Amino acid sequence: MDRIYEKTMLFDFYGELLTEHQRRVYRDAVYHDLSLGEIAEERGITRQGVHDMIRRCDRILQGYEDKLHLVERFARARKTIGEIERLTMSAENEADMRENLQDVRRLCRELMNEL
Repeated sequence: MDRIYEKTMLFDFYGELLTEHQRRVYRDAVYHDLSLGEIAEERGITRQGVHDMIRRCDRILQGYEDKLHLVERFARARKTIGEIERLTMSAENEADMRENLQDVRRLCRELMNEL
């Protein structure tokens, strides 16, 4: 997972667990791609303070993921759903359709076990 995508996913899942100030700074850095200087000026803190807060938020968000694995489970579910979609679109004859249907059922059971 590329780093920016990973940060946005972690923030989407766990961002509400940060303080309002941390959320604003992190959102400015990750979503709005503002520089440390721009964020510091806007928030009335130092560039070093912004840098430290972003690193702290990264650690906090990753800590939640290490414990809860919500982003990991979401990624697996998304992959499984993509596979189900592929199987439902790829049957060329009735025999393929029956085989694909068995695979779809298996994937659905696996997905349900993840929840």
